[in-house]
Amino acid sequence: MTEAILLVGGKGTRLRPLTVHTPKPMVPAAGVPFLTHQLARARAAGVEHIVLATSYLAEVFEPYFGDGSDLGLHIEYVTEREPLGTGGAIRNVAARLHSGPDEPVLVFNGDILTGLDIRALVDTHESTGADISLHLTKVTDPRAYGLVPTDDTGRVLAFLEKPQTAEEIVTDQINAGAYVFRRSVIDAIPAGRPVSVERETFPGLLAAGAHLQGMVDSTYWLDLGTPAAFVRGSADLVLGRAPSPAVPGRRGDRLILPTATVAPDAKLTGGTVVGEGAYIAEGARISGSAILPGAVVEAGAVITDSLIGTRARVGERTVLTGVVVGDGATVGADNELRDGVRVWCGAQIPTGAVRFSSDM
Repeated sequence: MTEAILLVGGKGTRLRPLTVHTPKPMVPAAGVPFLTHQLARARAAGVEHIVLATSYLAEVFEPYFGDGSDLGLHIEYVTEREPLGTGGAIRNVAARLHSGPDEPVLVFNGDILTGLDIRALVDTHESTGADISLHLTKVTDPRAYGLVPTDDTGRVLAFLEKPQTAEEIVTDQINAGAYVFRRSVIDAIPAGRPVSVERETFPGLLAAGAHLQGMVDSTYWLDLGTPAAFVRGSADLVLGRAPSPAVPGRRGDRLILPTATVAPDAKLTGGTVVGEGAYIAEGARISGSAILPGAVVEAGAVITDSLIGTRARVGERTVLTGVVVGDGATVGADNELRDGVRVWCGAQIPTGAVRFSSDM
């Protein structure tokens, strides 16, 4: 048995207004809280015991997942009173681990959707005798990421900051946010203060001669840190592009949860998901979008690559493209909102108040 730590304490600032009332890992993706997909994939890989390192809105997690038995897991919860960073959060839950000093402990970031072969990462860790093993992925444009070059055997050579010039791009490999730690390494992280594994723990261990191993797995990988990425990840789960045993229904062009109501002539495509109790009226056209529980989309609305929050309402003939509508907000009829617009929770946009094209 391998146990795991899931880091779910972040505030999800880049995802607001989705995270005003809901911690990022609990925002629904493909009909269930995103964290459900991570837990289910860990269980499928043989993990039985998971500790959730919580902080922001920590009280939301346990009432939903309980002891984890519904997922075939034993879940425990540890809450940070003050933000401790990634390394500090890992150290803060160490007392709940059952592993011996030389045994492996999986660590996952709570905002990564990935097709990583978890067992292969553990096997790589054990076969190489590494102190820490990292999932690395290759990206087309690595300028937005820290770089992790390795030698021919996969051993990590350095951790490099985001490159500023073309000459500084020495590899297309980046840290993909999943690790296997030797348990004794976790216990050696300083306790009771903020620690970043990316900026302090990993470079410090490397400088001290520790063995850090990289495993490149370039299957599906997506950082769900922005609204656009989150919407795309949800659609990819519905379409079957991103793997998860937790999608609550048949994969395909759309996913409609059991208590949702969809008019017969409404058109749902591109991995659109309609949550519990939501209502889609006549003539609506929705593509690649997530309609969260209790939301209402009125007749003739056109919604593309957008997320409509819990109990929000989109008026008749309104056109939304790349938009996030917060929980309980109302976008009145005959509005037109485009890429990047975020309608805050509870906001009210009157009929015909915002357009990007003429009224013709």
